[in-house]
Amino acid sequence: MLRLATFFGLLAAPAWAVDCSDLTHLGQSYTVCEVSADDDLQLFLRDGAGDILGTFSAVEQHTGRTLLFAMNAGMYHDDRAPVGHYIEDGAEEMRVIASAGPGNFGLLPNGIFCIRGGALEVIETGDYLNDTPTCTHATQSGPLLVQGGTLHPRLIPDGTSRYYRNGVGTDASGTRAVFAISNEPVNFHDFATLFRDALGLPNALYFDGKVSRLYAPQLGRDDFGWQMGPIVGVLAPVDGDATSN
Repeated sequence: MLRLATFFGLLAAPAWAVDCSDLTHLGQSYTVCEVSADDDLQLFLRDGAGDILGTFSAVEQHTGRTLLFAMNAGMYHDDRAPVGHYIEDGAEEMRVIASAGPGNFGLLPNGIFCIRGGALEVIETGDYLNDTPTCTHATQSGPLLVQGGTLHPRLIPDGTSRYYRNGVGTDASGTRAVFAISNEPVNFHDFATLFRDALGLPNALYFDGKVSRLYAPQLGRDDFGWQMGPIVGVLAPVDGDATSN
């Protein structure tokens, strides 16, 4: 059942600003949500008191607006603070981590998902440091699944590590991002080829596994489980403004 905030938001919105659908790739099930650079896509971590929001419903309560889509957006520590670079509404909470390290995050190259005026971009961390883009919102994670159409060199087709996984890919123009989550355990290689081969996206970033969750009211989906750290989501238009589609 949809939340009341979502229900009334749907009454105000003439169309979905986010297009979510299910698809099959290499015999495995995924849900993908396509977002335009014109949509009100933001990152969310803390409320006004500085406490971690942690849930999709808490984001709606904090903003006073309806979410049209949301997903966990990057790895976090036990206190749910982001592991890597994090910017929200122009304010940096965590610096860029450029060095290699343990775990998936430190499996270089990793990358940063950057939201800035009119552009949605997955950027390799070294390029990000060299170019210093002015991101309104940014979250760092790893590994970088696809870079310029090439898969991460450490991903192998027959990898035995399988988890529910989620991430984001962007097109070459920076006008479109597609967020994806597996609906069954998959390996890194298959997940990366989803972005490159099935979705035709040249750049893609891994967000997380095990705790991967999606809020897609268009599909009647509202995943629950452990509380999250960073969350990415699209807010519904205010005062009956038209959606992007």
